[in-house]
Amino acid sequence: MKVLVLGAGQLARMMSLAGAPLNISISAYDVNSDSIVHPLTQQPLGKGLDKAIADADVVTAEFEHIPLPILAQCQQSGKFLPGETAIKAGGDRRLEKQLLDDAAVRSAAYHIVNNETDFEQAIRKLGLPLVFKSALAGYDGKGQWRLKRAEDAAALWQQLDAFLQADSKQSIVAEQFIPFQREVSLIGARRANGDVQVFPLTENHHVNGVLSVSLAAAGNEQLQQQAQQMFTAVANQLNYIGVLAIEFFDVNGELLVNEIAPRVHNSGHWTQQGADVCQFEQHLRAVCNLPLGSAALVRPSLMVNILGEESVPEAILDIPGLHLHWYGKTKRAGRKMGHINLSGATTAELKARFETLISLLPETAFPELALMAARLK
Repeated sequence: MKVLVLGAGQLARMMSLAGAPLNISISAYDVNSDSIVHPLTQQPLGKGLDKAIADADVVTAEFEHIPLPILAQCQQSGKFLPGETAIKAGGDRRLEKQLLDDAAVRSAAYHIVNNETDFEQAIRKLGLPLVFKSALAGYDGKGQWRLKRAEDAAALWQQLDAFLQADSKQSIVAEQFIPFQREVSLIGARRANGDVQVFPLTENHHVNGVLSVSLAAAGNEQLQQQAQQMFTAVANQLNYIGVLAIEFFDVNGELLVNEIAPRVHNSGHWTQQGADVCQFEQHLRAVCNLPLGSAALVRPSLMVNILGEESVPEAILDIPGLHLHWYGKTKRAGRKMGHINLSGATTAELKARFETLISLLPETAFPELALMAARLK
């Protein structure tokens, strides 16, 4: 089986690693250079989307922000999973909000802003505080503004107006600010026959809008069931095939969807060591119409992102249950360079190992890890 991935980054790389034992061959299409490359070696394999699609049995994607002509061409091939509609919904907050409404899945109250009248209506309708998010190309905390006080509205509108004027395709989604206790995410997969498997809820901690740590441990079964029901509603609404990630706000035990990602996801990297079948293999199983694997938690696990660092102390490799994953990238400030997966037989063992890891990592490069360690009981 040959699978073409739109995008040639670390997620395509990890799909390639997961696909090899199943004899699934992965190639990656760089949407910026029109090049086909091997996702591990980056060795050129050819040029042109026509050739890439023709050589593949299945086409999928590792990110949402794909040029519309490329999406249309892939959809036309009849090979594209999870499909154009799902990818567009993941890349446009307007479509995402409509999808959630259609699936009857809870999210923050919102209002679409295209002009100053819309802006004023959003304030009246939703009240303060508000979060304003760009409809397109917003991720890792980018393209967001907050309004806490009415006296700051005029100045903020000047910023939003300049943003809208710079790109006629853009819009802004105003959302009611949600005073949540924590952020969690659910990674799951749906197959063409409707079979669904979901991994345990993952608790996430962000620093400056970028994911720092994801923790998967035995948790609240009621919350897990709630998340699974919402996942299934969204996946069925899209007739989704593949892995889908949904990020939630936990508000006193009630989940509200923050956003969806129609692909394998950073907060699911722990599955490489914490589950029998990782999210990357699960995605390939789904899009290649193979039986889904178990998504049960095998052992408490967590993932630490390596951001903007090209090395870590070698001593961390002495920690039992630790696995280091580099992406082969050139160093750049804030860039996702790799991740660390850590597991333990029990939550207490994971906590002890995590505390050892924290003591070895430079705090300036890995801030606030201790906050997540405190969450382990």
